[in-house]
Amino acid sequence: MAWFTIPVENLLCRCLCIFITVWLTLLIVFIMVPAVLGISFGIRRLYMRTLLKIFEWATSRMEMGAKEKNQQLYKPCSNGIRAKKPPTSLQQDLQELRSSASCPRSEPQFEMADIFFFCRRGVESILDDEVTKRFSSQELDSWNLLTRSNYNFRHISLRLTVIWGLGVLVRYGVLLPLRVTLAVTGIGLLVVLTTLLGFLPNRELRFSLSEKIHLMCHRICVRALTAIITYHNRENKPKNGGICVSNHTTPIDVIILANDGCYSMVGQVHGGLMGMIQRAMVKSSPHIWFERSEVKDRHLVAKRLSDHVADKTKQPILIFPEGTCINNTSVMMFKKGSFEIACTVYPVAIKYDPRFGDAFWNSSKFGMVYYLLRMMSSWAVVCSVWYLPPMNREEGEDAVQFANRVKAAIAAQGGLVDLIWDGGLKRAKVKDAFKEEQQNLYSKVLLGEQDEGDLGDDKHLEDENPEEDERNQDPTKEQ
Repeated sequence: MAWFTIPVENLLCRCLCIFITVWLTLLIVFIMVPAVLGISFGIRRLYMRTLLKIFEWATSRMEMGAKEKNQQLYKPCSNGIRAKKPPTSLQQDLQELRSSASCPRSEPQFEMADIFFFCRRGVESILDDEVTKRFSSQELDSWNLLTRSNYNFRHISLRLTVIWGLGVLVRYGVLLPLRVTLAVTGIGLLVVLTTLLGFLPNRELRFSLSEKIHLMCHRICVRALTAIITYHNRENKPKNGGICVSNHTTPIDVIILANDGCYSMVGQVHGGLMGMIQRAMVKSSPHIWFERSEVKDRHLVAKRLSDHVADKTKQPILIFPEGTCINNTSVMMFKKGSFEIACTVYPVAIKYDPRFGDAFWNSSKFGMVYYLLRMMSSWAVVCSVWYLPPMNREEGEDAVQFANRVKAAIAAQGGLVDLIWDGGLKRAKVKDAFKEEQQNLYSKVLLGEQDEGDLGDDKHLEDENPEEDERNQDPTKEQ
């Protein structure tokens, strides 16, 4: 039987060699080389347009199939953003309620009807919670051939089932192995090359080569996600000696921004793989890592940030002032610590297209590795990045007001909902300051004083207790 097995083994070896050759050619020629040179062949955008046509066809087939079977196509309840009436003050709401009463009173005083007003407000807040729904994935009105977005759509027709099955084979059989290979390559090169750069004695040469290496490795990682990014207003890109602030949807935000420029990261020292990457990066570039014991020292944090921005040769600092990931629909409260530094702030708005994959990272539900595997098994990461004009604190403006102004600009540019709530509420209770503010507003109504607005207004409340407000002062916890 030896004469029969030898040709088969030779055939398998030849097929394996051909597969490896094609794989390496695809990896090096069409992905690695363009990443190093910073060019694109337009393959990803052609891939995106093809996906859009497939999604449109799938949507039409779903609507036809659901109509024939008399089924409800879309879920009646979703976490999408509902249009709400413009917010009004507490005094205006109470005046409107009392004016509709049969016996309105001219003098301000307590009325039993006020109890029902606050009960109604409480029920409305429970039914339409503006905070909790920002930490769950967006629900699509149409289907993007991913079972994680809308269930049972693949069973509407045989054609959809076949297309969905082919999509699973492409995503897990072709795209996922290719993306994992690219991710390992990009991270490996970043660790090895930045470690070697740390031995160069010339500081200027080390920083110059470090920028090129960081750009190259981040571009490889971007291709590992099949990220299709559109950058707007590049003339407003952050410059040395400033702080770049952005809304935060996913840890991938760092790669998205670093693909177009180099930044100095700020964060706490970690262990494991993340710690190894941090130690390698800081050897070649001026990143700012804090020990756990140093994070609570506000003066040390502020001093290191101030010293960094004072050196115009160092890269701009990248900070996410929300302190947590939001689901690509809103911008929540910015921590004021980032805006107390006397320097120019460069706002950046990032908006992801949910049709190609859910970029939101729910850290309380998914670990980092599982989340990255979900992203690598999605169709693509498509997003737009807007560089807004640089902003500085105006005369008489405190850090809280400055943070609100920057947040409003980012929300308006990215088409996001501007919320006053702290993103930390998904893990912590509401601060007493918010409750006391409502009580103070109602007391003003009873005393007949004019109030400037309640929590519905664009007002940023800060806790006066320095211990409870420690996170607001600490930009290192915003990563």
